[in-house]
Amino acid sequence: MAAYIVRRLLLMIPTLFGILLLNFLIIQLAPGGPVEQALAHLQGFSVDATSRIGSGERSDISADAQGGDSKYRGAQGMDPALVAEIEQLYGFDKPAHERFFKMLTDYLTFDFGRSFFSDKPVVDLIIEKMPVSISLGLWTTLITYLVSIPLGIRKAVRDGSPFDIWSSSIIIVGYAIPNFLFAILLIVLFAGGTYFEWFPLRGLTSPGFEEMTLIEKIGDYFWHLALPILASVISSFATLTMLTKNTFLDEIHKQYALTARAKGLTEHQVLYGHVFRNAMLLIIAGMPAALIGIFFTGSMLIEVIFSLDGLGLLGYEAVINRDYPVIFGTLYIFTLVGLLLKLVSDITYTLVDPRIDFESREG
Repeated sequence: MAAYIVRRLLLMIPTLFGILLLNFLIIQLAPGGPVEQALAHLQGFSVDATSRIGSGERSDISADAQGGDSKYRGAQGMDPALVAEIEQLYGFDKPAHERFFKMLTDYLTFDFGRSFFSDKPVVDLIIEKMPVSISLGLWTTLITYLVSIPLGIRKAVRDGSPFDIWSSSIIIVGYAIPNFLFAILLIVLFAGGTYFEWFPLRGLTSPGFEEMTLIEKIGDYFWHLALPILASVISSFATLTMLTKNTFLDEIHKQYALTARAKGLTEHQVLYGHVFRNAMLLIIAGMPAALIGIFFTGSMLIEVIFSLDGLGLLGYEAVINRDYPVIFGTLYIFTLVGLLLKLVSDITYTLVDPRIDFESREG
């Protein structure tokens, strides 16, 4: 198993390289880069505003300057020296391949540079937004699995019963409602929208959080997270419950389960001694993808609706503003975490079912 883990870790290097290269090429082809956005932004200010560019020395802009031959659509009528200065400020005075390999070199030491527009280190921005995303992703995933797996097993055992029918009806309704619409409904009902004002609508903690006792801090933390987590759970809860039910139904009727019953084992022994180990493999396989989706991307709309400043919102704003250091820094971290979680998923396979041996299979 150790050799398999080492091989997988080594394979992460070309995988990361390929993903970064592909996205870098796509980004280069996308119009409206940071230089163009800066030029468009500056055209809305007076000439004196340009004195803040670069070293702080004022760049004279001639009203008669011709920028028609510039590769930037927003450079018309602007001094070419100013355009060159902005290019240097954002690192676009170098060829694309030099910028790409410099980025790779910096990423080896987890140096992601500074944000173009917030002028903060990318690492600091990620750390600043991390508590919100960790809170949403961790609790949503935990609650989803703790509820969906027992419920799915129960539905499989009682397939076709009234319990299975009415619970399936509720699950289908939950699956049909997008989490952002459910979030709006929760706000209308419980966050002062129209009816009750039981839960807060903004932030992860209340003012004066640092002065609270430990018990009060825990209560305030979950008070703020109650509605966002409930809205995040609704769709993933339905999917995982039905996946668990169908997987267990498929395993319950296989020959090995029938043989175990014929030997006199109780239904509980058959279910948890034989069926559970095989049925859980498919569910475990989907855990990394579910965690990544909830942790990094799936919570963006929830963050916006509940005014939670997390990684999902950070990534969205970075794409809109063409903030390349933030885009590639978060992409690198998300991809690396996703690959590591996939490796953890494979290791978990062997813990659930020791008969699985990835090392001998690869050999």
